[in-house]
Amino acid sequence: MSTATQLEPEVLRARIARFRQVQSEIVTQVRRVIVGQEEVLEQVMIALFVGGHCLITGLPGTAKTLLVRTIAQTLGLVFKRIQFTPDLMPSDITGTDIIEEDPTNGRRTWTFVQGPIFGNILLADEINRTPPKTQSALLEAMQERNCTVRGNVYALPNPFFVLATQNPIELEGTYPLPEAQLDRFLFNTVLDYLSADEEMTVVDLTTVTAVCTADTVTNAKEIVDFQQLVRMVPIGASVSRYVVDMVRVTRASDENSPDFVKKYVNYGGSVRAAQFLVLAAKARALMKGRYHVTYEDVRALYIPVLRHRILLNFHAESDRLKQDDILKKILEWKPAPRE
Repeated sequence: MSTATQLEPEVLRARIARFRQVQSEIVTQVRRVIVGQEEVLEQVMIALFVGGHCLITGLPGTAKTLLVRTIAQTLGLVFKRIQFTPDLMPSDITGTDIIEEDPTNGRRTWTFVQGPIFGNILLADEINRTPPKTQSALLEAMQERNCTVRGNVYALPNPFFVLATQNPIELEGTYPLPEAQLDRFLFNTVLDYLSADEEMTVVDLTTVTAVCTADTVTNAKEIVDFQQLVRMVPIGASVSRYVVDMVRVTRASDENSPDFVKKYVNYGGSVRAAQFLVLAAKARALMKGRYHVTYEDVRALYIPVLRHRILLNFHAESDRLKQDDILKKILEWKPAPRE
């Protein structure tokens, strides 16, 4: 909490109060358009407050695109959308240099025309529909917050989030995301079907003349401030140790990992998984009205942070086990220590 000690308690208290106010207003506004999906909304908001990227996996028609568009509207950020297709080129994402002629002296100069990546929230729709060459154009942007075109480096606006969607059922004409790219996503959030009552509400809301819209409740500068605030949340050494242990046991090579991990897992979570799990737990603690991270925060976010970071082997496939099954077994196998 070294940064926090340099701030006056009143200033810090005011910033936390504003964080809570904005957070509840975002939820209120999004709820006007989106029905259900509490867990998904919480995870996308944590990603925004941490400054991480989010991969949203869901079946067609589960309002993935609508959710992202609504959140961008609520945050008052510049929203850009790219529909990923097999013929999309890297320059379609980053932008390109064009030759322009000066009408006064006839001189020709290179001018950079920005691509859709130069926004605050980038919706990468159906990201697994484009070849690896184009997917890699996002890699640098997601990690370094800049992009390189013809040797020139251009900084991206701050804040910058990639919210990518992918469809889990159609394998025809899709390109699985490379592990290096998957690892850069804070969460892999799964959108499931709604309950019957929620589906009724959606039908009632969307088949009338009135269209629901969300109002803007914050701005880019404030979100950057919230990201700093989240990093100030203290985490106890024992909770940090628990995070590191929980990530390490997903690796079959670790001496402490359980037998089922050694049997089913080829590769486990990276160091980045532990970093992201701590940051996400800090944001969740603040969103839940607490000033410190608990084991419960870590356990609640364990599966969405790690489900896309572990690679299973053919034994898991033959026993019809998915990443979530393994991670649930780890949570049962290693309960949280007593607070």
